[in-house]
Amino acid sequence: MAHQFFFNPFILDNLPAPDSGFDVVQDISEPRLRMYITSRGVKSFFVRKRIRGKDKRIIIGNYPEVDIETARASVQSILEKACQKIPVRHKKITMKKFISLYVSNKVKRNINSLDKLERAIKKHLKDLLDKNISDISLEDVKSVIDKIEGKAIAGRMQELLQSIFRYALDTGFLRKNPISELQKIEQKRRVRPLNKFNFNKLLKVIEKEDDQNLRATFLMLIYGFAPKSKIFSMQWKDLDFNHYTWGDMPLSDNAVVLLQDLPQDSCWVFPSRGNGHITDPRLAWKRVVEKAGISNLTMDDVHKFLMRQLIWASDKETFRRNMNSLLDELIES
Repeated sequence: MAHQFFFNPFILDNLPAPDSGFDVVQDISEPRLRMYITSRGVKSFFVRKRIRGKDKRIIIGNYPEVDIETARASVQSILEKACQKIPVRHKKITMKKFISLYVSNKVKRNINSLDKLERAIKKHLKDLLDKNISDISLEDVKSVIDKIEGKAIAGRMQELLQSIFRYALDTGFLRKNPISELQKIEQKRRVRPLNKFNFNKLLKVIEKEDDQNLRATFLMLIYGFAPKSKIFSMQWKDLDFNHYTWGDMPLSDNAVVLLQDLPQDSCWVFPSRGNGHITDPRLAWKRVVEKAGISNLTMDDVHKFLMRQLIWASDKETFRRNMNSLLDELIES
């Protein structure tokens, strides 16, 4: 049962984040109004209602962007709208156009992640794009999924299609989900090989890398707490060493020391041999990983390993202290 109290700014501003997962609290003034608090400190107002036999949780918005009174006032209208019968749209629409609607209204990603999704759709779902969504059958989808190499990618594409068809049902473009009975692809989830012991082995090998630019790039994957694409495309103009920030993000002490020692011969922090920045040093990374004796380790594994343990905070200085504390804990003295 959700913890109940009268929602007010002082209490909501000081709600502690859980160590993992999320907590739920409920407003006494408007009992239908609830809030998620995630382990990263994100606080979201929502309402819960059983609609057409299914339990629905409708997000109102994040606090404090949405204030308490606005959230309370919107509960009734949101529930009334959710309970309205979905009008069936007789106008046909192609899968390609409907996916554009789906991406615009349902997908919340950054630009790089969105580009990656759109490329995957064009590559793997191209046989469906020109069909009307109402004409797509189970056999059509099976044929597309069977052509995809690799269970992981096929599974993700199937999950994406399930989400798209559910949205088509919710918006009235479909009366029935054509793949509701399609068996889910069983996948063996990859086990990420990085732990504290391997982390230190990796760090020692990187510190011995002969190429200064690659050594700094790989060290920044550890000290920067950001995905590799952002690390590779860092620009000097985005760094503020007076305030220890990189754009809107704080920099760890290790990152500041590393970056201040690098030559500023280009607009890019990690330039390539041409005019651009480093994009995919996979061969160099493979060499580093082999020396460290950690098989099947990717650059993304480093970021995931750090972010799983980093304690999120909305205050930049607190977040920066958490970065430094984690690195001090992980790096052997």
